[in-house]
Amino acid sequence: MNTWPTSSERFPSPQLGDQDRTFAGAFGILEQAVAGKAFPGASVAVTHAGKLVALKAFGGFTYERDSPQVTVESIFDLASVTKVVATTSMATILYERGLLDLDAPLAGVLPEFAGLEEKDKRRDEVTFHMLLAHSSGLPAHEKIYLHATSKDEFLRGVFSVPLKNAPGTHSEYSDIGFILLGWALERIAEESLDRFCQREVFGPLGMSHTAFNPPAAWKPQIPPTADDQTFRKRIIQGEVQDENASAMGGVAGHAGLFSTAHDIATFAHVLLGGGSPIVRRETLVLVTRRETSPPGTSRALGWDTPSSPSQSGKYFSPLSFGHLGYTGTSLWIDPERQLSVTMLTNRTWPDCANRAIREIWPRFHDAVVEALGVAR
Repeated sequence: MNTWPTSSERFPSPQLGDQDRTFAGAFGILEQAVAGKAFPGASVAVTHAGKLVALKAFGGFTYERDSPQVTVESIFDLASVTKVVATTSMATILYERGLLDLDAPLAGVLPEFAGLEEKDKRRDEVTFHMLLAHSSGLPAHEKIYLHATSKDEFLRGVFSVPLKNAPGTHSEYSDIGFILLGWALERIAEESLDRFCQREVFGPLGMSHTAFNPPAAWKPQIPPTADDQTFRKRIIQGEVQDENASAMGGVAGHAGLFSTAHDIATFAHVLLGGGSPIVRRETLVLVTRRETSPPGTSRALGWDTPSSPSQSGKYFSPLSFGHLGYTGTSLWIDPERQLSVTMLTNRTWPDCANRAIREIWPRFHDAVVEALGVAR
């Protein structure tokens, strides 16, 4: 069976008339999650077999009774879903055009990464493939924003982060790796990440409410993500929640993108249709296929794949790929079922202590698959 059909339809055809009945169980999970304060609000979209079969909003911007209500037009901070919608898309396009060699060393594009004094020669072994697959040996996270007063100073801090493991030997999810990847892609393209993605991805797909550093006019549509009393000392609304991305001016390889559930569903629909007009089907298969090394990895190139247990639930096929975001966002795509599920929340409001969403994600995904009758 051809699970990656080529489609010329840019937008999933709306078929929402029965969504409240069809997805009563799935929607009930989210209503209970809002009532239980797993997150203040959510916006979700489901596409199946080329149709937009669910588009629904729940809850409010905050937990206060007079809070604005989330709508299907609400725009959320995607956090690390940025890694796949923006950065991985840019890498894939540059690869397809012959401008990015996945096996090339990062230091060939960013010589600053190699270092000058007390050089760790292993840094020369870090490739673009390793950065995308989260096997570069770089650590998950560093609070560089605490010491950087400018973007240049921030980048010097990133360049000096030591390797935690030998390149290619361990799988460890790394924001640092994707910050470096985004910076390197900008050098290759001679264009910033946000401008490249607007011209090559968001614009062609009609994703009109997707952007880094969203304009001020969008702010009333954006739920706040944090009451930041330590770093920026203000409520974070309409600007990226991630502190390192903030220190980089809001445009970074690991975080910073804002979007609606409908826009992300459109993006997922295009990938389910084979990738046109962004990339070719063969390239898409390459980057969404689970890596065979290092041992135990669940990563593809940029994307994650279902593990056991998985936040995607128990039904998504081995061909599936997806990603989570720290603010409570997620996108999972199953080519075998021709299914995509987008879930956007602001679970980090007012702070990031609440992690109840990790119990909601798999339950919601399972309920969606069961509602569609494609569980097997």
